[in-house]
Amino acid sequence: MAAVLKDFARSIVRTLREHEHKAYLVGGCVRDLLLGREPADYDVATSARPLQVMEIFPETFAVGAQFGVVLVPLPAKDVASQVSTKNSDRGDVAACVSSEASVVEVATFRSDIGYSDGRHPDEVRFSEDPREDVARRDFTINGMLLDPLTDEVLDFVGGRRDLENKIIRAIGDPQRRFAEDKLRMLRALRFAARFGYSIEPPTWAAIRMLSPEIHIVSRERVRDELTKMLTEGHARDAFLLLDASGLLREILPEISAMKGVAQPPQFHPEGDVFVHTLLVLENLPHPCPPALAWGALLHDVGKPPTFRVAPDRIRFDGHVDVGVKMAEEICRRLRLSGDDTQQVSALVDHHMRFGQVTRMSESTLKKFLRISHFDEHLALHRADCLASHGGLDSYEFVQEKLSEIPPEKMRPPRLVSGEDLISAGYSPGPEFRKILDAVENAQLEGDLSSRQAAMEFVRREFPL
Repeated sequence: MAAVLKDFARSIVRTLREHEHKAYLVGGCVRDLLLGREPADYDVATSARPLQVMEIFPETFAVGAQFGVVLVPLPAKDVASQVSTKNSDRGDVAACVSSEASVVEVATFRSDIGYSDGRHPDEVRFSEDPREDVARRDFTINGMLLDPLTDEVLDFVGGRRDLENKIIRAIGDPQRRFAEDKLRMLRALRFAARFGYSIEPPTWAAIRMLSPEIHIVSRERVRDELTKMLTEGHARDAFLLLDASGLLREILPEISAMKGVAQPPQFHPEGDVFVHTLLVLENLPHPCPPALAWGALLHDVGKPPTFRVAPDRIRFDGHVDVGVKMAEEICRRLRLSGDDTQQVSALVDHHMRFGQVTRMSESTLKKFLRISHFDEHLALHRADCLASHGGLDSYEFVQEKLSEIPPEKMRPPRLVSGEDLISAGYSPGPEFRKILDAVENAQLEGDLSSRQAAMEFVRREFPL
């Protein structure tokens, strides 16, 4: 898909040029191409006005025409070809066409006047000059233009120099850039972590000064930026920058509260809860599912409020139950989806159970191994161990059990139903669940293998 989208973006530039408009690739795709990376998406900047773009490309979405932004979708036939080639399990061409990965954003050169709401310009003035358009963008490494027909780079802001020197620098006055859109502060940290770059001093100073103003940004936009930090593979570095900048205590005070909270050295020689949590993030798989990343970040969020020093050692009594409630509140605050919130809560709720797997009964173990998205629970446990004592005995035990137990033994067909109990003379009620659970446990233990044996078990253990 990436190669097809690149060719499509190039064709858009060519078509705009044929209609006597200026047009270039712009932004992150230029940065990534210069770094030898595969861009996730492609943006085009042009002198053509939005209505002109829509006339040239009839199949468009004017998602931000008032700001000069039009989305041009990849032709359905090209998407269908890619879906067929990759044997996509979704097989949903319409969904692919509407996704960000299969559209090219075409934006008119413009200058922005005023940002009263800290996000949208009060007034947009379209321009014929790409220099004006670049001057309004966020960082120099994202402010370069590329002619895809000649490979000529237009760099009016020193972006190539900053790429070579590995520097994140705001274009123009940093305070003005961040005042225009406070989310840019988070983006600066994410880019610095992602690429391993430093943030130049005036840009860093502006972030530290303006960090209390991050609350003007919608929670959904903050969530999306944090999720990218958590899943791009450099979460530890990103959260160290969040902490140093002052942004962490503003948007995730519960994580900031982990700093300095000591842990029992015999179990956590690595240090306090904050240090441990960042090491867990560092040990997550990459790419990482968003819910797993959030679960890893929040798995010990209940430790600071439950910290106490007992005569024998430091303890965090009830930190899992407290942590589940805190995690759910944080997910709601940041507007995570219901499904992600449920999974994050489950990851926090179950992360301590791995310490008991070798002592679990066969039925309890099988029920544990078949919980939803168990692979994520196992990945979190592995990262948790590597970030503390380093022992993987429980992890390896579970891996062995997963390979040993066939699916039909993990989820065997039910031997007894509620209708069977009614036919046997039992009255429907709360006792049904207790009986059915007991039958299932005995079945998982290997003690029952037929309906007849199961009904004999019921009559013996739950006489009428």
